[in-house]
Amino acid sequence: MSVATNEEIDNLVNRPEVLLIDVRDPPEIKSTGSLPTAINIPLGTLEESLKLPDDEFKERFGRDKPGNDTEVIFSCRLGGRAAKAAEVAKTLGLENSRVYQGSWAAWAEFKNLS
Repeated sequence: MSVATNEEIDNLVNRPEVLLIDVRDPPEIKSTGSLPTAINIPLGTLEESLKLPDDEFKERFGRDKPGNDTEVIFSCRLGGRAAKAAEVAKTLGLENSRVYQGSWAAWAEFKNLS
């Protein structure tokens, strides 16, 4: 499985075509903060959310629904749920799914937030 680096995540503000999905639950994100450009789709609702019609996905998440060729990076707290999310996405045809290994913990260390 392809892994995103700290530097790639840091550069996402310059790559609007890449979709970063944080699969943590909202209370977790509220307690730590979120990664730049990330949208939140909790792991428990990911599959149903990725099956939404395009217009409903955009209305709910403020971003275009990813297509099969869209680069999608998943994050969570440490990377485990992100890996599960990438597998779910791949079963739905999103072959360009990647994982931010270490996720929020790696980001916090990279940015000296902890």
